[in-house]
Amino acid sequence: MKKIALFAGSFDPFTIGHQNIVDRAIESVADEVIVAIGINYEKKYMFSLEERLKAIQDLYQNEPRVRVETYEGLTTDFAKRVGASFLLRGVRSVKDFEFERDMAEVNHRLTGIETVLLFTDAKYSCVSSSIVRELITYHQDVKDFLS
Repeated sequence: MKKIALFAGSFDPFTIGHQNIVDRAIESVADEVIVAIGINYEKKYMFSLEERLKAIQDLYQNEPRVRVETYEGLTTDFAKRVGASFLLRGVRSVKDFEFERDMAEVNHRLTGIETVLLFTDAKYSCVSSSIVRELITYHQDVKDFLS
């Protein structure tokens, strides 16, 4: 049976830490990775949906095992619709791990779908979308953080 990993988030922007998680999932645990951009029209993003989609699609244009999609609503409902074998979550720190572990338990209870937690490589552990958005707001160079 094909193993489909679902990696969901707003990806505003798609960071080098996100890329690290997707790349590691392809190398080790998944036959296919769906990078799913959640749409919340009430939330203000720095990058448009089109910009976020294009950035990820361009990055993985030569990787047939990566598919980029958008979805509205709950990740758990979307996971069931696409037949995800497991949810993929990136972990940057011990604090993240505790939260992600609790989310994994809730997701499993709601869907029966397991969650795979992957620690981001240490050199990317400080990279988050929040940090990048903050740097952009103050007109700082972020090229080392973006994929």
